[in-house]
Formats: sequence, structure tokens, C-alpha cells
Amino acid sequence: MHYPVQVFVGKVRDYPGSRPSAIEKFQVDGELKLTSTGLQGDSQAEKVIHGGVDRALCHYPREHYAAWRQAFPEQADFFIAPGFGENLSTEGMTERSVYIGDIYRWGHALIQVTQPRSPCYKLNFHSGVGDLTQRMQENGRVGWLYRVIAGGAVSADEPLALVSRLSDVSVYDAAAIAWHLPFDDEQYHRLLSAAGLSAGWTKTLQKRRISGKIESFTRRLFG
Repeated sequence: MHYPVQVFVGKVRDYPGSRPSAIEKFQVDGELKLTSTGLQGDSQAEKVIHGGVDRALCHYPREHYAAWRQAFPEQADFFIAPGFGENLSTEGMTERSVYIGDIYRWGHALIQVTQPRSPCYKLNFHSGVGDLTQRMQENGRVGWLYRVIAGGAVSADEPLALVSRLSDVSVYDAAAIAWHLPFDDEQYHRLLSAAGLSAGWTKTLQKRRISGKIESFTRRLFG
């Protein structure tokens, strides 16, 4: 399958009442350079929790926006791509059909799915919906992140094409294991065994296996 893609990049900005963010992105056409840290012209704020080699690109399914607009009609103007700060937007790829470790060809580059996007409280501020991140986490409409296996020239004229599927854990399943299930060592082992899982998620799941406890999500979801 080939999936036409829209491409977005943005710079870090200051926002009164919130922390700096690069959530505001702009559509770009034509050829761009993709490296191990992301797209030419794109940036991330607070790189401890955003960006890096395992989170070089953010992808959000465009078809999700209709449900968000229906749920929050007063914020309808926000709920259009790239409202969630995504770099890539498609139709036909969702958390249920994309799997951890999937490798896609995009132009001259290869990119690999590493984890679901972990919703961050900044989305609550920018959307005007005070519990948006919690709702995203609960319904699984979170999108996902990529690492760059091989960099190169990419563009919106080149579709995404799946070239390798390396695990049986969908992005939706990964989110359910991490956020919805009670402590379940067997399921953590299943997710940890998924080829391509990000180092950050690997670390978190291993900590849970050692401690037998699930950390609080409150700070990430609400600041």
C-alpha cells in the first residue's frame, strides 16, 4: 500500500501562559532533507521529552480530526491538520493498522515506527480543551513516532510505502498495554519484544517490571 502524505514543519515559539513549543507547524511542498533528527526546517522544544533519534517524526491520522471536531465544535478551527503538531498527515493509516517496528519507504529515506505518541499537557493549552491529552490517551487516537533508519531527500510528492513489518503489536495495542491495562508483566514482555520499540518506552516498561508499579501519568497529561 502507498499512502499520500502531507508534510509540516515548525520552529519553537514562546507562548504566554504556557511553555515554549513547536506545535505550530506549516505545510511544506517540494523536496526536503530528512536526517536522523528529523526534517530540515523543523525543531522541537524541551528535547528531553520531545524529539531525538527515536522521535524524529510525528505522524497523526488525518481522519481522526472529524471526531474531535464533532466532540468539540467550539474548537473546530483547531482540529485540522497539523493541529497536534504532527510532521506527517495521511488518510488510511491508523493506530490499529500501523505496527511497532514497521518500516516505510519515503522518497529516498526509510523510517521506522518506534512508539505511540505520549500526549503532553501542552496540547490542552493550545486546543483550549483542558483534558484533551487524557481523552487522547483513553481513546487511543494519539498518533505515533518514527526513527530515521536511512536519511535522504523526501517530499509530499512521494507517498509512504510499507516495506517491512517486524512485530505483531499495533500502535493501538502498545498504547493499551502501556496506559489502559493494570500491571501485566506478560504484556510488557510482549511489547518489549517488538522490534524497533523506542529506548524511552523500553526503559519505562523495564522500570515497571522491576518495581511492579505503574508510574503516575498526571504530570505528563496536565503539567
